[in-house]
Amino acid sequence: MTQTIGTNQMSHQYFFADHHTLPLPANHRFPAEKYMLTREGLMEIFSLTSDSFIPSPLATKEELLTTHCPIYVDHVFNGTLDDRAQKRIGFPWSKELVKRVRASTGGTLAAARVALETGYGAQLAGGTHHAHYDFGSGYCVFNDFAVAINVLRAEQKIKRAAIIDLDVHQGDGNAALLADNPDVLVFSMHGAKNFPSRKHPSDIDIELADGCDDNGYLSQLALVLPHIEQFMPEIIFYQAGVDVLATDRLGRLALTTKGLAQRDHQVFSMAQRMRVPIVQVLGGGYGEPLSTTIEGYLTTFQVARQYYPTPY
Repeated sequence: MTQTIGTNQMSHQYFFADHHTLPLPANHRFPAEKYMLTREGLMEIFSLTSDSFIPSPLATKEELLTTHCPIYVDHVFNGTLDDRAQKRIGFPWSKELVKRVRASTGGTLAAARVALETGYGAQLAGGTHHAHYDFGSGYCVFNDFAVAINVLRAEQKIKRAAIIDLDVHQGDGNAALLADNPDVLVFSMHGAKNFPSRKHPSDIDIELADGCDDNGYLSQLALVLPHIEQFMPEIIFYQAGVDVLATDRLGRLALTTKGLAQRDHQVFSMAQRMRVPIVQVLGGGYGEPLSTTIEGYLTTFQVARQYYPTPY
């Protein structure tokens, strides 16, 4: 049963990375302002103060090296990525970019530590699921889920982890880095014809046709979630992308905001029923207008508020 909790009872704190600017050329396609707008929206709808938001710590080089190639990490840190590598990522290199992507990764790890203590952790960034061992791609430089899982496993804080990736784009980096590990279950449900053109096999992939609506989407998700339960993870990483919405210019699916909320109810209710900690990150969102993306993100956090924190 969902427990509805009033704002004055809540103790959520959200990690955020938008204090590090993401300097982009004029007319760049990536809507970097969505992170700050989401934070401001949360402050408004939940009547929060700045104390509810924690700057995401920078992932250390040692943490990144649990997952990524040392040469690649050095290239990112030192600004020696070649033009081709930068083009594949989609961002021009800058010192500010390095801080931003380290914060995005470190914030997910920090949120995971909180989740292990309280049952729920969240970051208003993250979900960089296109980053591979020795290259970045699709606006992703370092893979925050893989780094967090590898660090926590190395520290013996967890053994088994699951990824529920509901971004409209397949989490090819997650799959490449983690799907061969029997103690990590990687699940991605995404548009069949969407980016990336070359998919890397996850443990569970559900490919959706263009125009998939609420009913089709939710029925597919309901079929997969029992497999997550059977795997019995000790923590779940949830990529709650809102680029599945019909208003998203890159999504090609047809979900409504109501369908998005039902999606999140399925995921959070399962995690709470299992009494498994869950980490929520933003994932993708490229709405036209951008306000539809912000509404989607806020909807997902409103659903989470109905489940967490509760007696754990």
